[in-house]
This record gives sequence, structure tokens and C-alpha cells, in this order.
Amino acid sequence: MTTIPVGESTATTDVSGESPATAPALKLELVVIPVADVDRAKAFYTRLGWTVDVDLRVADDYRVVELTPPGSPASIIVGTGVTDAAPGSARGVHLVTRDIEATHADLVARGVEVSDVFHDAGGVFHRADPASRVAGLAPGRASYGSFVEFADPDGNTWTVQEITERIPGRVTQARYDSAAELAEALRAAAAAHGEHEARTGQADANWPEWYAEYLMRVAAGQQPPE
Repeated sequence: MTTIPVGESTATTDVSGESPATAPALKLELVVIPVADVDRAKAFYTRLGWTVDVDLRVADDYRVVELTPPGSPASIIVGTGVTDAAPGSARGVHLVTRDIEATHADLVARGVEVSDVFHDAGGVFHRADPASRVAGLAPGRASYGSFVEFADPDGNTWTVQEITERIPGRVTQARYDSAAELAEALRAAAAAHGEHEARTGQADANWPEWYAEYLMRVAAGQQPPE
């Protein structure tokens, strides 16, 4: 069975030649992080600059605290009565950043004990064995290749991965983490559209569609329209 991204759903093609089935879109919403002290965990993650979405104290044995990292579409939950996993047992939950050095500096400034930047000795994704880690940025600062790690007070470990350019086809929707980032993308689209009109020698009345196509293709790592 081969899975092929199609828009916001996935099409699965059976190698036997049977008709493909289309699955609805599934988006990662949250990860439950097991902790022993909810207030301590909440204080730690808010110190990272994460937003407290809700803090629901339903009963003495049931509390739900949802926090969201800056710019993230997915959140985490810490609390009481939300998981039977041992506190501190979460390993290698990944966050992504466009600038690993800036993120490392920010974590240090917030008082977080964080590893130095590292990359894997022979692959794109880091292996579990620390012996395979090499200090410094990935060669050529390859996208997906540079990491830092830190832990929360319970010992749950987090990995931050630098992604500067997505694998083509990996992104099926565009997301902008700030108005400034969207403005920058629109300026790039406007410049490219001006070149498009110069090539065609006429004004493009369908510029909204062209802009939309440009923004989606660039976000997906594909060639922009001409």
C-alpha cells in the first residue's frame, strides 16, 4: 500500500491495482506530556513563551492544562488524570524552527538547560545513540539536519530541529506564524507576479488566483508559477 499526499487528504493506492480509497485529512492536534507536578510543568512551559490555552481544574484528581508553542498548530496537555504514562517518560517530541542558533540563544536566555547544536554523523535524522552526534550545524546547514535538545523538570525530552526548506510535496497548506512573515511572502509574490505580467505583456486580471498558487507552491517547496 502506497500513500500519496493529495491536497488535505491522502489517497492510498493498492499495488494489486484495486481502486484507490481516499482518507479524510488528519492533523496532529496535541501530545499528552506526563508530569508529576502540574504547576511546575506549567511554569516551565510558560517560561518558554508557550501560551496557556486552558487550565481546567475539574476535580481534585482531574486537571487539564493545554499549552501551545509559538506559531504551532499543535499543542500539548499536562495535567492530573490525563495519562497513565510515567512522569518524564516522553522522549524526543520534536519542535521545528527556521533558525536553530536563534532558538538555542532564546532557550538559554530563558534559563533552559539546552544542548549545544549538533547533527548526526551519517544521516539526516539523528539517531538515538548520542555517540553518533557531531557538534555544530549540519554540513552546508542542510535543512532537517541540525538539532538541539532540552528536558522539562520531569525529564521529558524535547528535540528542536531546524527546517529551512521543506521536502517537495511535504506541505499541502500554507501557514504563516506572524503578520510580518505573511507580508514578506506577499511582497515576494508581488515581485514575481510583476515579472509574470512583464513576460506576458499584459495585466493579469486573475492576480488573486496567481498569488494563491504562488504562495502554496513556495510553501510546498515546489517551483512557483511562471
